[in-house]
Amino acid sequence: MPNPLPLTYLEAGEANGGTPLLVLHGLFGSARNWQTLARRFAETRRVYALDLRNHGGAPWADGMSYPQMADDVLRFLDDRGFARANVVGHSMGGKTAMTLALRHPDRVARLVVVDIAPVAYTHTHAPYVAAMKAADLTTCTRRQEVEAQLVAAVPEAPLRSFLMQNLVLENGVFSWRVNLDAIGAAMADLIGFPDLGDARYDGPALFIGGTASDYIRPENHAAIRQRFPKAEITMMEGAGHWLHAERPDDFAAMIENFA
Repeated sequence: MPNPLPLTYLEAGEANGGTPLLVLHGLFGSARNWQTLARRFAETRRVYALDLRNHGGAPWADGMSYPQMADDVLRFLDDRGFARANVVGHSMGGKTAMTLALRHPDRVARLVVVDIAPVAYTHTHAPYVAAMKAADLTTCTRRQEVEAQLVAAVPEAPLRSFLMQNLVLENGVFSWRVNLDAIGAAMADLIGFPDLGDARYDGPALFIGGTASDYIRPENHAAIRQRFPKAEITMMEGAGHWLHAERPDDFAAMIENFA
């Protein structure tokens, strides 16, 4: 397996001691999506919101398996001399966090997984990748012109706005700051979950789902508890997949009470 990558990150509460809190974003996200919550968490602890590979300011690479992304996070801990961390991961970041905890349980003090389970899913995000790649950025002078090209494939305005956060303008030229080729090639891995044998994490684990989302269903609970026997599963009433953005105060209180 290639060497792990050095991840970019946002840091807050660096003057605080204790076990650091790492935050891992989801697919098409970045550390800055978590900036407001990170500042809140940083009132009492050190917080590092990471850009996972091929996202945000992190390096790009062809490979994008969950073991590779977990190794990137492990390198982040090693490079800073952190023996352990509390880890919060949403969606793709949640699967990365679970993989880290299952492969290196001694490095994860407490685990929070947000609206994802250790299972394979059937809903692919390949159409979003295709739409973003197909957008002609060379003729656009305004962000609205790029977004208009995504409407057919991504009719939901909130989701389009989320994807558009990856559009950057440099020297008068638009580009995507996510590695769409790598993400598209790795989609089967990203919607799946790696075969980690009988690995399990016996530390404290909190799984938070939204009742308006279909990512943590009752039939997933057995798979969660098989891998994470101490898991507490909490469903946030009426919240969707981005529950931390929809209900930030309720979500933050859950994290602060647990980790």
